[in-house]
Amino acid sequence: MNTVRIWDLPTRLFHWLLAVSVIGLIVTAKVGGDAMNWHFRLGYVVFALLLFRLMWGFVGGRWSRFASFFPTPARLGRYLRGQARPEDHAGHNPLGAFSVLAMLLVLAAQVGTGLFSDDDIAFAGPLTGLVAGSTVRAASSYHKDVGQLLVIGLVALHLLAIAFYFFAKRKNLVRPMVTGDKTRAEVGGVTAATDGFRRRALALVLIALAAGVVTWVVKLGG
Repeated sequence: MNTVRIWDLPTRLFHWLLAVSVIGLIVTAKVGGDAMNWHFRLGYVVFALLLFRLMWGFVGGRWSRFASFFPTPARLGRYLRGQARPEDHAGHNPLGAFSVLAMLLVLAAQVGTGLFSDDDIAFAGPLTGLVAGSTVRAASSYHKDVGQLLVIGLVALHLLAIAFYFFAKRKNLVRPMVTGDKTRAEVGGVTAATDGFRRRALALVLIALAAGVVTWVVKLGG
């Protein structure tokens, strides 16, 4: 009675699977060698997760939908003036939304360039044979340098934001992403997210569809 379901189970699983996969990608990229086999596998996992999140952003639980947290000028203005409504921070607040969207876009660029990258040693993305050498070189350069730095920077920023809210504002951002719930004191009388069997079954269909798309894309290169 004192809590409101904000994050549905598929969103929470997406969040933690993405976090583990991204950390794994960073580690395997730094280790190199045979670890690159896992780098590719984790890259495909992230690819599927991003496709799932794109679809889930339109049909998922109320507070997982892009429409609920997209940082419009009105929402951002209210938040910065200290006049935010409960729905402005039930899920992601406007500033947090910028971070989330930036992470999704940067990861999408990293996955996309990874498909066309070649380390000139032993590993090449599955689609390198479909484009010109200049495209492969440009994709490889971005993937190994700028893209990797952006991912690491956004992960660090994400962790710093969690620490800031915990120590400075006494708000635990991790717990709701584990339990799915926030207290009514935090979010007021906002509408709870739907998180029943049908919603979860839909998520399974979408992740299966995303995995199928990834498999098809990877096989395009032969």
